[in-house]
Amino acid sequence: MDKYKKQTLVLALAATLFATSCAEAGNNSVSDSGNFIQAVSTSSAPTDFTTAAESTINCVVSIKSFATPRQSRMSEFNDPLFEFFFGPSRQQRPQRNAEPQPLGLGSGVIISADGYIITNNHVIEGAEKLEITLNDNSTYNATVIGADAATDLALLKIDAEDLSFITFGDSDKLKVGEWVLAVGNPFGFTSTVTAGIISAKARNISSITHSQQMGIESFIQTDAVVNQGNSGGALVNTRGELIGINTLIYSRTGDYSGYAFAIPSSIVKKVVTDLRQYGQVQRAMLGVTFTELTPELREKEKITGVTEGVYVVQVENNSAADEAGLKTGDVIIQIGDKKVKNSASLQEAVSRFSPGDKSTIKFVRDGKTQEVSVVFRNSQGNTKITKNDDFTALGCAFMKLSDSTKESLHISNGVQVKGLTEGRFKAAGIKNGFVIVEINGNPVNSQSDVEFIYESIMRDKSSDKVMFIKGIQPNGKRTYIAVPLTDEE
Repeated sequence: MDKYKKQTLVLALAATLFATSCAEAGNNSVSDSGNFIQAVSTSSAPTDFTTAAESTINCVVSIKSFATPRQSRMSEFNDPLFEFFFGPSRQQRPQRNAEPQPLGLGSGVIISADGYIITNNHVIEGAEKLEITLNDNSTYNATVIGADAATDLALLKIDAEDLSFITFGDSDKLKVGEWVLAVGNPFGFTSTVTAGIISAKARNISSITHSQQMGIESFIQTDAVVNQGNSGGALVNTRGELIGINTLIYSRTGDYSGYAFAIPSSIVKKVVTDLRQYGQVQRAMLGVTFTELTPELREKEKITGVTEGVYVVQVENNSAADEAGLKTGDVIIQIGDKKVKNSASLQEAVSRFSPGDKSTIKFVRDGKTQEVSVVFRNSQGNTKITKNDDFTALGCAFMKLSDSTKESLHISNGVQVKGLTEGRFKAAGIKNGFVIVEINGNPVNSQSDVEFIYESIMRDKSSDKVMFIKGIQPNGKRTYIAVPLTDEE
């Protein structure tokens, strides 16, 4: 063998033996001719996810939704004024005597021992019945406490006690690269746990997919495997604390292909608290139209003193921003203690507040940083709190019409108001015997039809929750009546 090859082989063997001895010694010292060389481990021990997984699995449930087959869904309503000018809606009525059929499958997270559950709004949207299955295979029917389409969150309640429930973590303290677990029921496989890392924070998915704005977007991006059925499930840290609700995936196939997105716990806590207390989210409004600050925009508008933030395009008259003194051309860089780097972080910062809450806004104007106080308002421009009712707040029952009654009224469908008590219908001027033909452009033929439309309105992201009713007064007069479904406190 060549001399140099022998030397190389000996050096390689020596290096291997040294590395092996260091690995076996761990952090112990290795003696070399009287000198002490500290062997430093180049890799840490694998992260143990078992504790986090065990503490989370029993807090995550499977949610099955059921709905009666309908030839035309009634989640989006027609404008009554459109019908006034162009004629009645031709939407199909629900099929008679149809039984509820499976509509979808998702996940949910138990947040209290007495059965409150968080999930996504899209998991329960359009459902007439919700069946909850716990990790021990026990099942319950769930009631919708409230839902918010803007954040895609919903709060459910089951009649149970002494349940395992999850602890909230602080999504603000998450760091990119941190280990996380996704727990849910993908493809119907219950209690599935996958691991990954935080890939990004305050992510706006619409800016990536070029799709329509999905509402409030400030997602946690992770590479933990999430698939269909994971929606509404838990994203937890290695301590088993809830730091997000898994919501969607970025995929060209519909299945996992690299990244998933979760709603951060900072938003979840605010939404859940509002839904539980008021039945709807008390959403703070700043009152600005904005765009993200880019190098091109900085150059065009000659902006100095700042490189990231949101650029105020327009300030609405009599808004919170207007009252605080913000102007077109200002660059918002912080709200309260939350740094504002892009539109997603601005949305997340504002979403933590309710109408009437006070905070501070830092912004850059003419190259100088300034700070002002702001009092947030609601979508109506005031600081009042709005509260939702449940279906019984209408204050009446609904009776099907006989064929002879329909014929005499020259209608093909309708329900009659009976047993009127104090409630929203009476307050709107509706009397016993009033015949409802359509609500928000949708024909009704039973109490379940009225209830379905009511629930759809209450889940809608619009703050103006109103029933526009087309009907016939007891004296035979045909009329429109608007019934508001929320109160201002």
